[in-house]
Parts: sequence; structure tokens; C-alpha cells
Amino acid sequence: MSLYKKFALFFAAIIFLNSPVYAKKTLSLPQETKYPDYAGEFVGVDKFEGFNRKMFIFNRKLNKYALKPIHVIWASIMPKYGMDRIQSAYTNIEYPKRLVSTLLQRDFKASGHETLRFITNTTLGLGGLYDPAYKWFKLEPLKEDVAQGLAKCKIKQGPYLVLPFINSTSPRSILGSLIECPLDPSMYIGSPITAAVKAGLLINRTAYLQPVIKMVESNFADPYDIAKKIWGLERFIKENNYDRKEILELAFKECRENIKNDETGSALNVGDEKNLTDNLTVDDTIRGYAWFDKIEDNNLDLTNTNLLPDVILDDFNPQCPVTDAMRTALFDTEGLVNNSIWSELSLWNRSFAKKIKTSSVSVEPDRDEYKFKYILQKDKDAPLVIIYPSIGEGITSHHSVVFAKMFYDRGYSVVIQGSHFHWEFVKSLPKGYVPGIPYKDVAYLRQISGKIIEKLENKNQCKFRDKIVIGTSFGAFATLFLADMESRENTLNISRYISINPPIELLYAVNVIDKNNEKWKDNSNCIKKRVATSASKIIQLSQQKSENAAEFKFDILPFNEDEARLITCFVLRQKLSDLIFTLKNTNASKRTDVYNLINNMSYQDYIDKYILSANTYTQDELDNKTSLYSISEYLKNNDNYRIFHTLDDYLVNQIQLKKIRQYAGKNLVLFDKGSHLGYLYRKEFKDELLKDIPQAQAVSMIK
Repeated sequence: MSLYKKFALFFAAIIFLNSPVYAKKTLSLPQETKYPDYAGEFVGVDKFEGFNRKMFIFNRKLNKYALKPIHVIWASIMPKYGMDRIQSAYTNIEYPKRLVSTLLQRDFKASGHETLRFITNTTLGLGGLYDPAYKWFKLEPLKEDVAQGLAKCKIKQGPYLVLPFINSTSPRSILGSLIECPLDPSMYIGSPITAAVKAGLLINRTAYLQPVIKMVESNFADPYDIAKKIWGLERFIKENNYDRKEILELAFKECRENIKNDETGSALNVGDEKNLTDNLTVDDTIRGYAWFDKIEDNNLDLTNTNLLPDVILDDFNPQCPVTDAMRTALFDTEGLVNNSIWSELSLWNRSFAKKIKTSSVSVEPDRDEYKFKYILQKDKDAPLVIIYPSIGEGITSHHSVVFAKMFYDRGYSVVIQGSHFHWEFVKSLPKGYVPGIPYKDVAYLRQISGKIIEKLENKNQCKFRDKIVIGTSFGAFATLFLADMESRENTLNISRYISINPPIELLYAVNVIDKNNEKWKDNSNCIKKRVATSASKIIQLSQQKSENAAEFKFDILPFNEDEARLITCFVLRQKLSDLIFTLKNTNASKRTDVYNLINNMSYQDYIDKYILSANTYTQDELDNKTSLYSISEYLKNNDNYRIFHTLDDYLVNQIQLKKIRQYAGKNLVLFDKGSHLGYLYRKEFKDELLKDIPQAQAVSMIK
């Protein structure tokens, strides 16, 4: 078929797909929801959802059985350095499409910038194998494509489409790709050698997509929906040039000025009793100062208790609790667990993260097996650490792997489990199970931990000398409930429990999360721009970290409170979305209206619908059953646990911390700053943590 006929058919398709007559027959207008529908915001109405979902599943199978094996072979032949050089050269020869894009946008400064980069890298960079334009002259690469220029020319995006080999696209993006074809210099050279080279370039370029595909498929209950959100968000960022470095530079400048000029950036003086007042607003709650519930406990005298930090973080530079809570996600030592000369796909990649194995145990007949990750010492009888992650996290949680490396280096074998508020956990348990009642959830966690220990000991003919459980956030909450259960009936023989930033009153934390979620309405007219600029900063920071993990450090994060809240709420709502999608037993291959339910459901709505309505508890009874106060006798009478917390964690308040201080005494270690898990990368925390993790007798280090 001639190029002319292809264009004619393509434009006919655009006219048909966007025609008002067709639209009226195939879809209804999007409904208003309590929380933002990000797929709808960035992609619009999914006119062909049924078809798209089927094609998405087809592409997943195609990737699994055809494309990924080719990529694995390629990545095992070519070291990561070689793949990067080839990718760099390919990016360099794509200069014409970037030039056309900037010209269509009438961004002549960017056109000159790209031209200078191309000349520099073609000459000094040996045909683009290297990037001296950036390293020597600080000329940042721009990620432009023709579809951006078409957007600037007011050509509509058209409906979201999934086509064979293409998981996400639109008529405008397809048109942009067609225009880019004659801009590829390799199109005009025909020979068997050139064809082989082009095939190699294509394989090399598409291999970089495999980690993203793996992340989408393994972390989310509905990969189609998250892929659609990611694509729509990425296109919006590109088409508005929010991916330019100026966005990040300006954000850093503004945040530093805010810290300099805003005295509230300093740590809360928690020893000052005038902070304990019932007159705080919801805004104060969101900033971590919190409102205080009436406490009735005749055995506690909170008024005479000074709540002071045990550990001071001198140079933390606090911004606001919600922003500070994000620090661990961007400052962790990624290179320690993923560092390798080979791609993640390579069979020869032997980084620590790749050495961790995946296995499973059966919890309930005719249900999915429960997956877990583990790594054992050469001394199979070495002590064992079991990790419970934060709310909604699965076994691929990166921070669980970072913890695993820390403990493995001290001579411990490690098991990583998923959160019990996670879609995969639900799919492994009896039908009808709904997470939300701590003692029921933790009973299943306990059962699963026992099965995992039994399987590993039988398989390796060993007996773990000791066992320690460590949990973060929601997992920290579960850790303490497990400790209480085991204190009354010892089945797992655990010697130590480490709980890091557990919610103290779970429903209180849920209330704070919901209040945070509702803040998006304060400026709802520009929600797309706010989300896109926030996401762009994360993408740019992540790219900087991946390029130079060893030197990646910032004294602050480039997010204001509104942006930090949007990011945090997106993550937490996605976890709730995955759970509801699973509880509703949604068919991933068919069109679904489940997201109308999801986008109207808060965490409190979840509790009302799935917990209170299915049980005989009153709200007050549920408050007690979902708080650490319900296990106060364990906290008072045992010394085999340690709780790490911060004075500015926005999911707790000072009254709650004081109450736990009186229960736990010296078993509670308080940091003056760090918010919710935002201090885990700090040496001060690691030093305190390792006091409770003695060096094992046999140590096998991974270099």
C-alpha cells in the first residue's frame, strides 16, 4: 500500500472515530466523582475500552512469549554500558524529528539548542555514542516528538487506543509517528547490513521498556488502567513542555526561599504544652500538628509527661511533614541493591536485588498461591528477618529490598512479605475475605509466615536459629499485633519485633489521609497542571538518581505542600483502587464501570461499606479494635519490641505519642524530625535500628 493510501485511510479513521454521531452511539459523558479520575482527566473517555483491554492482554502475552525472550538474550550479550552507548547513538540520529517538533511548536530557542547538541555529539561524541553536549557544556537533552508539535498546531488527540505491539496511543500520536518515518535517516539506506543494524537498534531501544512493563504488571491489580494513566500523564507533560529542566530548577529555588523565609519550617517544639490544644484546625492536622481526641484512661497522667525526642536530626532541613515523608523514596541507596554492569534483564546480572528469589505457599485451596521473596545465607541455619511493608505494598517494594540488604550483610536470611492491605494478599485468601480488622488480618499474616518458615526449613533442611519481624507504617502496625498474639500463644518463636512509624489509631490515620485526599478540590480547575508538574519533578529526579545513584543527594525536595499531598494521595488512592478492583472480582478483559465506584470511595467509605456493614461493631468498638491501645497490656509488660517514631509524623498526634510513651517506655525511640518514614536513609536511624539487630555469627557479604 502506498504512503498516500495509508495517510488517506488514517485520516478517514480519525474523522470516523471523532465524529459526533459515532460518539453518541458508543459512550456516555464522564460522571463527576468525589476524587479525580486521572485516566479521564488525561486521556478522556475511553471509547473503545472493551477492544483496548483485549488488545492489551494480547500485547502482554506477545511480550511474555516473544519479545521479552529476545530482549533477555540481547541484554545478556550486551553489557549495560554497550546498550547505553547504542541508545545514545540512536537518540542522536533522531535529531530531525526533534527539530521538526520544536519548529512546529515555534520554539526556536529549543530548535537551536537541539541543533547545537546534535553537532556537538556527532563530532565530539563520536557519532552520538557519548553526550559531551551535556557533560561538558550542560546542554540538557530534550525529549521531543512530532506529536507534541501537532498538539501545538491544535490537532486533537482523538480517542485512546491499544493496537497490536502498541500498548498506548491515539490518532494524533500515530500521525506523529508516520510523519517521523521519513525523518529517520536510516530509512534511505537499504542493505542487509543496514537492516540488521536497524533491527539491533530497535531491539536495544525497546529493551528499555521491559522494566516499566514488569513494574506495571507486577504492582497493580489492573495494569491496563495504570498504563493508560501513565501514557496520558506522559503525553500531557510532553505536550506542555513540563519535562524541561527549568521546571525543576525553579522548584528548588522556590522551596529554598520558602524554608529561608518561613519560620514554620523548623521542628515543632513538642515540649511546649501550649501546643496541646483542642482549637487546631484541619489544616493544622494535615501539617502534622493534628487535632486531639478526648482520651479517657485513668491510669495515664498525660499532663505531666514531657514528650521529648530521643534522637536529633541536626541537618534535616524540614519542609512540611507531607513533603518530608517523601524523602526516603528519593534518597535511598539504590546502587547498593541494583548496581551491576549488566541490564536488569541480563542473565548475568548478579546484583543483590537479582539474587533474591521468589516462591509461594498455598493458603486456601482453589485460590492463588501467596508469593513471597527470600534470600538465605550460606549457613542455612542463620537467623531470619521477616519484613512486613507499608500499606498496599507487594513483595516488589524497593525499600523492603534495601532493608533486606542491610540485614543480609549482618548475617541474616531474609523473607519479604506483602502488605495484608494488598490485592495479591486478598486473592490468596478465602473468597469473601476483606482486610480491615487487625486481629483477623494479622492472624492470616501469622499463618502465612508460619507456612513460609516451614517451607524454607523443609526445603533447605535447616532450622533458623532466631527470628525477627520488622514492619514499616501499616506493616509496623501489623508487627505489633503479631507480637501481642505471639505473647499469648507462641507459634513462630520470634525473639524481636521492630515497628517503624506505626499508626497509633488506625481510623485517625485514615481520617487524615481522607482529609489530605479532599484537598485537591481547593484548586480543582488546574488539577491536570498541578499533577503533571509534580510528576515531572519526580521523573527528572528519578532519572538523575538512576544516572548517578552514588552521588544523588539533595538537602531538600522540590515539592511544596500541595504537590507533596497530590503525589502521596495518588499513591494511596491507587492502593485502595487495586484492592476494590480485586474485591469486586472485576474482569480485566472487559469494559468496566468499577472506577466510578472507586473514584467515589474514601478510606472511611471503604470502612463503612466493607467493615462496619459486614460486622456487628459500632464505630467506637472499631476505633478500639484498630488502635494500639487494644494491645496496651502487651506493650506494658513485654520488652521484646522496639517502636521507632517521629514527633512530626502527620498520621499521629502528640497525645497519641504520649500515651504510647507511657505504655512502651524506653521501647519507644522518638526522632525530632522525619515525618512518616522520611528519615529511613539517615545514618542516625540505621545506627539506632542496628542496635536491635545483633551481628549474626556467620556472615556472607555480597560485594
